[in-house]
Amino acid sequence: MERPASASHLKHTNIGVVGLGIIGRAIAGHLRRKGFSVFVWNRSPSPVPNFVGSPGELAGLCNYIQVFVSDDDALLQTVEQLGEKLTQRHVLFAHSTVSPDSMRAAAEMVERRGARFIEACFTGSKGAAEQGELVYYVGGTDEAFLKGRTILEASSKEILRIGAIGQASAIKVATNIITAATVQAAAEALALVQTQGLPLETFLEAMRVNASYSGTLAMKLPRMLGRDFAPHFSVKHMLKDMQIASQLALSHYLDLGVTTAARDQLFEQMQWGHGDDDYSAVLRKYLHEPTPGFLEEPQNPEALEEFAAEESITASAAAETQNVESQQADIVPAPEPALSFGGTMNATASAATPLRRGFLKQLLSRFSSGEE
Repeated sequence: MERPASASHLKHTNIGVVGLGIIGRAIAGHLRRKGFSVFVWNRSPSPVPNFVGSPGELAGLCNYIQVFVSDDDALLQTVEQLGEKLTQRHVLFAHSTVSPDSMRAAAEMVERRGARFIEACFTGSKGAAEQGELVYYVGGTDEAFLKGRTILEASSKEILRIGAIGQASAIKVATNIITAATVQAAAEALALVQTQGLPLETFLEAMRVNASYSGTLAMKLPRMLGRDFAPHFSVKHMLKDMQIASQLALSHYLDLGVTTAARDQLFEQMQWGHGDDDYSAVLRKYLHEPTPGFLEEPQNPEALEEFAAEESITASAAAETQNVESQQADIVPAPEPALSFGGTMNATASAATPLRRGFLKQLLSRFSSGEE
């Protein structure tokens, strides 16, 4: 049985890092500080040590290649660019959060060349990467894991074996649903506290002794109170993960209401040009205090056009709804106000109201989906 290489032996082995975003750059720096020889490549040239000219050149220098690119297309393009340079001596670690299908497609391309592929999604942000304390969710064969485990141990505090390729990606996306929803809920809670004239710090103190307190809140709440949205995990990346979750849900006929709400709030921040901020920037919607007489406009023209189109659809739906209600007025008696203080609602109107709501809901759904 093949034995894993020791850490001391690997320090004489070159490690390649593809992608110098927040995490890739931090991991490259951490590995160097631990004495590893690290070579890097990024789509945009960067003034860092051992920056090479192409993914193929990186594969020629390194047996172990860690890929920290941002999305499905970037992962598949990177694997394709590595292409013919991959051999049986290579182990490729895919750290991107992508759809399970994209992860499986990348694995197939790598394994076709005889190289080993390890799905190694991670949890932990910039600080954890700099300290080598990421947690990896790993998918792949026992053979591949045995070959690459020591590399993962060099930058992690824990490694969880999940299962086959693609399953670790599903776990990562599922955990990010909780993360995004937690911060969205915190933003709404802070808004509510502010309406009562309470110091926002009081909410933080209350949460610290609350059963719902979590590592995410411990990290994010103080920064949210200080309006510190320096990126540790960006809006655009969390939005991408919520879109993956929504697509997976749609393909399995799941209604993920919380995921949809979190996704929509992140998309709104993208519309306003805050995609590179930390995803906790969703707080801006609730505690933003614009200068009197100043109206900020979205910085993303395409997003603004999409928003305008959605507004047009909503307005059209509302107009048709009013028309339908006016037509129904001659048929169904209008219900009495739900909050009247004497008497009860007309029985016929009570029976008709759920039907009308259902009809209007269907109508709005048709407009939203583009049906005519």
